[in-house]
Amino acid sequence: MPETLPRLRMDLDFMPSPLRDRPGLLIRDPFRYSDATLIVPPVLVQCLQFFDGQQTDIDLRAALVQLTGDLQIGEVEQHLRQALSDAGFVDDGVYRRLRSEQHAAFAQAERRAASHAGAAYPEEADALRATLGRYMSATAPAPLGGLVGIAAPHISPEGGYRTYAAAYGALGSEYKDRVFVVLGTSHYGEPQKFGLTAKPFVTPLGEARTEGALVERLAEDAADAVNLEDYCHAVEHSIEFQVVFLQHLFGPEIRILPVLCGSFGGSIRSGGKPEDDANIQRFFDALRDLAAGEGQRLFWVMGIDMAHMGKRYGDLFAARASEGPMEHVAQADRRRIGLLESGDAAGLWAAIQEDGDPLKWCGSAPLYTFLKAVPTARARLLGYEQWNIDEQSVVSFGALAFEGTS
Repeated sequence: MPETLPRLRMDLDFMPSPLRDRPGLLIRDPFRYSDATLIVPPVLVQCLQFFDGQQTDIDLRAALVQLTGDLQIGEVEQHLRQALSDAGFVDDGVYRRLRSEQHAAFAQAERRAASHAGAAYPEEADALRATLGRYMSATAPAPLGGLVGIAAPHISPEGGYRTYAAAYGALGSEYKDRVFVVLGTSHYGEPQKFGLTAKPFVTPLGEARTEGALVERLAEDAADAVNLEDYCHAVEHSIEFQVVFLQHLFGPEIRILPVLCGSFGGSIRSGGKPEDDANIQRFFDALRDLAAGEGQRLFWVMGIDMAHMGKRYGDLFAARASEGPMEHVAQADRRRIGLLESGDAAGLWAAIQEDGDPLKWCGSAPLYTFLKAVPTARARLLGYEQWNIDEQSVVSFGALAFEGTS
């Protein structure tokens, strides 16, 4: 009897293999349910379409015979199926077990462990301090007084260190004792939802304290908009990188309120404002009430990038930073930044919605959320960069300082 093949997970990372001696499609799991990385050879890439939950092993076998011209393809078929299953890349019992185990482990953990130490930044404290010191010396901005928040990148610190330095260089000692409300892009979280955790964040520099009472307050006031102890916190970098820089400036025991902002993609595709969703409106109200009640006890930090362009992100052209089409992207980015400078939340969202956001701003949800929570905030651009994340793809990002107006 034919056996229906399981569905390939669409929440994986797919990209061309970076290894010259191993061409093909690289697949990895951003959720880290498993640590496996697979490179599917070019001749087998089109076979992945058979893992759709509808087609069978017989369909796959016929395709392999046609592709290879070899009737003896049983071993190839079994190897492909087994590799995808063992890695947790298809929706089967192995994947569901791995997911359940990882979610349970995070829920039961007392702390949120550093997820990117040893990869995106050094895992030894002394080496990390030296690296961050070098990054921060890249620019020498004067600290700014009277700020209510900043926006910094969440790109790899090595790629965006100048812009990180521009953002965090604006912070003097007067901000040390604030509670840092860190609004980060949730790359893998549920759309239209906000991910919260009360766990302290551990990095090589020490343990940042999460303000559990504020987490509970948001969870209570906007329960249907919140995923409490959201597993995405375990793997997400957009908040972790900000915590590392804040600890470098103000010591390991900073106080934080970490909030992952899921995509508002439904609004981008269908029109209207994000807050047309009643649950999102309730979260905005809760966050605005928090901002008003806590006042200067809070300081807002957004971990955001801007445009994502080039082959890696579905564009037909190979992107090079600050060249060709990317010059027009810079102009479009700056038009949006101008709306942040005037505090025009409605105008910003209209610009993002236009043509379905061809710039693919992954920081749009945290920025819009912040403007709804602190509507008097006005941005000042401190730095802007574009960086080739690979040879054909570019990410843009900026450093913004936000001042409050009466």
